[in-house]
Amino acid sequence: MNGLRLRPDLPAHYRWPDILGWWALRLMASLVLVFLLLPILAIVPLSFSDSTFLAYPIEGWSLRWYREMASTPEWARAARNSFIVAPAATLIATVLGTLAAMGLARSRFPGKELVNSLILLPMVVPVIVVAVGTYLYFARLGLNDSYLGLILAHAALGAPFVVTTVTATLQNFNQNLVRASLSLGASPLETFRRVTLPVIAPGVLSGALFAFATSFDEVVVTLFLAGPDQVTLPRQMFTGIRENISPTIAAVATLLTLFTTALMLTLEWLRGRTRR
Repeated sequence: MNGLRLRPDLPAHYRWPDILGWWALRLMASLVLVFLLLPILAIVPLSFSDSTFLAYPIEGWSLRWYREMASTPEWARAARNSFIVAPAATLIATVLGTLAAMGLARSRFPGKELVNSLILLPMVVPVIVVAVGTYLYFARLGLNDSYLGLILAHAALGAPFVVTTVTATLQNFNQNLVRASLSLGASPLETFRRVTLPVIAPGVLSGALFAFATSFDEVVVTLFLAGPDQVTLPRQMFTGIRENISPTIAAVATLLTLFTTALMLTLEWLRGRTRR
């Protein structure tokens, strides 16, 4: 019964409380999920309203705000910047995070736990602290108000996710495969490309998706580091909410929700492959 396991030798009056408790738990979990999703789903109908205000009830339906989003230069520039910064930051985070995870998994040295904690620190420290520290440090290097500085900062935020997922995948990796490949004459690089990487690929891709979502949705660090030419979608939304609340923001939020949902579904598919 969908994962419910009951002992067949128990009398019926003992089994019914287990069945009722199982369904009650599922109902409670569903209600909590609906409660958490309702504020997000409430934005979707507003993006199709023909009113200039974000208000219920909706009197008319229109694609006006989607057309305005597509035709406004500010939103087009913000979308372009997001799709420049996020993939570049994801690539850097994935490469560095994978190498760091492999090094930590295969090495034994004093202070290893400290190094691991430092790598994962951006996941723990409040993002405003990271933003201020990065701003002060990048100001001396002249990286503020530049694509390079924003990409490096987003890569630092996404790398810990890659380290976490790849490290978890390496826990079940059979090192004898690497030894066998090296003993047969393959170079370390060829062994990584043809033996190690195909096995840990689900973990690498999962970490890359987390890094991409982190960079694509990030706004606090972007507020500190980005100049007028590096405005991303989240920062443009923040600016729109602060200056003039327009239903265009609801249209952008709806598209971002769909995009993030697609990423999460892909991530769950990769997790299923990893378990198998």
